[in-house]
Formats: sequence, C-alpha cells, structure tokens
Amino acid sequence: MRVVIIGPAYPLRGGLATYNERLARAFKQAGDEARIVTFSLQYPDFLFPGQTQFSTEPGPSDLEIEVSLNSVNPLSWWRVGRKLRSERPDVVIFRFWLPFMGPALGTVARLVRGNGHTRVVAITDNVIPHEKRPGDGPLTRYFLSACHGFVTMSRSVLDDLRGLGFGTKPALYRPHPLYDNFGPIKPKAEALAALHLADTVGYVLFFGFIRAYKGLDILLEAWADARVAALPIKLIIAGEFYEDAAPYEALIRQHGLEGRIVRATDFIPNEKVVDYFCAADLVLQPYKNATQSGVSQIAYHFERPMLVTDVGGLAELIPAGVVGYVVPPTPTAIADAIVDFYANRREATFTAGVREQKKQFSWPVMVAALKEVAGKQR
Repeated sequence: MRVVIIGPAYPLRGGLATYNERLARAFKQAGDEARIVTFSLQYPDFLFPGQTQFSTEPGPSDLEIEVSLNSVNPLSWWRVGRKLRSERPDVVIFRFWLPFMGPALGTVARLVRGNGHTRVVAITDNVIPHEKRPGDGPLTRYFLSACHGFVTMSRSVLDDLRGLGFGTKPALYRPHPLYDNFGPIKPKAEALAALHLADTVGYVLFFGFIRAYKGLDILLEAWADARVAALPIKLIIAGEFYEDAAPYEALIRQHGLEGRIVRATDFIPNEKVVDYFCAADLVLQPYKNATQSGVSQIAYHFERPMLVTDVGGLAELIPAGVVGYVVPPTPTAIADAIVDFYANRREATFTAGVREQKKQFSWPVMVAALKEVAGKQR
C-alpha cells in the first residue's frame, strides 16, 4: 500500500511532528510505502505563540519528508492536491487538530480524492477545539466533509464527530499509541544527575506546552496546599509557555512557591525528554478540558505513574487506582492525590500497573485501524 501522511513533520517540531514521523515508520514496518507531506509554513508568525516552530535537531534520515504545503497560500494547496491526485496513492492520511487548518487540508483532500482511487482518512485529534474562535464550525466542517473516514484517539472525539453530523462515515476509536521514540528507560538517579537535580527530594512533573486549558494555574494552587508544602518534593515545570507567563508567575509569588519549583520553560528537545520523565515520581496533567494527551503515552512508555483530571477523553486510558489518579480539576482534589501518593508510598504499585497497561498501546493497532477505515465503502 502506498500511503501519504499530511501534517507537521521535520523541520517542524512538537508532538504532532513526532507522532506523524513515528506513524510513517509504523507503516514502513508493516511493509507499506509511506512518506510525509509537511508545511513550508504551518502558522504565520503572529499566530504562533512559542519561540520557534522549527527544530534545531538533525532530521530523520529514514523518512521521506516533502516540505511543500503553506497553510495560508491557496496556490500551494492546489499544487499539492493536484500532484497527489496524479500520483494516486492508495491512502492519504490527514492529521487534523485545529479549525485554522480546515481550508488548506480540506482543499487538498478534495483535489486528491478527485482521482477516484485515493482514500482520504483523517486522524482527528479534536473536532471541537480547546480554545474556541469565531468561524471554527464552518472551517472544521469544510475539512471533515472532504474525508472518507476517521480515526479518533478518544471516545469523546468520536462522539463529537457524530454530534457534528458525520456519524454515517466510517470512524473508529483507537487509543493514542506509545511515544516509544524517546529512548529507553533510565534509572531515576541517572536522570536526576543529567538534570543536575538533588536526589534528596521527590519530583512531580508537569510536561508540555503551557496553555490555559492545561491547568497549570490549578496545579500551582494545589502546590500551595499546606499538606503538599509539608512534603519533601518539588514540582518540575517542563515546557514552553504558549501564552503570557505573568499570571503563573504571580501565583508563584503570591503563594511563595519559588523554592519548591524547578523551571524548564523552554522547548524540551527530544533527547532530554527521557530525563524529565525518568526523574519524576509522578506525572501530573491537571487539564481543564482535553480529548487525549500524548503526555500520557510518554509517561506510559517510561512507566511513570500519572494523575489526570476527569475531563474529556483524558481519563479513558488511566485506570484510577491502577496506574494513578483520576480526579476533578480542582486544587483540593489534586492536592489530596499528591498527599496520598507520598503518604501511602504508591509509586511501586502504580509503576507495576503502568507496566501492565502499556501493552495495549501499539502502533500496529493504529496502522490496522487506518487501513480498515480506508478500506470501507470502496
């Protein structure tokens, strides 16, 4: 089977790029031809909240990546779509995560499927965005209506597709596979040494781009709880601010948290991800809303217990009491769980649970689902 994946990839950076590259490898491992078409311009600079969209690491030598799609240039949509239409791949897989991408991806999809052969399948991270803006609905529908079928990574997104009127198209739920491309597990002492952190206290980890919906403010309020403050632990904040950092800094000052926090608020390169996860006793995701999270799948890979909030599809992959905690998105509930984790020495038990649960999250399962959806209604 000849497969083209359209979405972020090198030289772009971030979780979407990492996922798409890993998916291409999974198709190749299954014996298929796979390449990626990525963006020459993903976001205009004024819409991008981080420091840079581009990786400073070497590109993958084992993948074919074409840098040709400009999200705001209709001529590039036309060129990419016409080229793929004439090449007639068996499947084109679009990664859809934001209504802003609807016009570009929807136009390419319509052009490609015009050859009567290529199947258009979308991996839909979200169809209702975390941060809503005027025009989201029409942009999203423009893209979704161009697809033959969908694979979602949370049941809540599958429900959203049905709610938007796309329930008659083939669609499958499959959980986000493991992010197993950040290297093997390290001993905790080795990871702490790599980060120049003392081994005399414990560490919990908040990881990933910092945006309002991810609830770092709730976590900082929980960190101010007197019971948590009495524990010999520190909070690692590892990820780049994608919004104004001032409100978070104000909370830190207000509650006197400075000495109990480790900041790593630049983009975390791939080779350092292992150190942050393996240094942590517990990985925290205090999100206010969510569909699924790649952070969970990194934590599963590195066999780290987790705390997630009971929002959207986030809790679907986290059996409470087996691999960690599922709690309401409130400071008190989060503080209760942190205190329980350390007071009752839960790390070993939850780590064993993570080790068992992670077996279900494989890339061949995702590849099979995409092929199944592509094969329907031919």
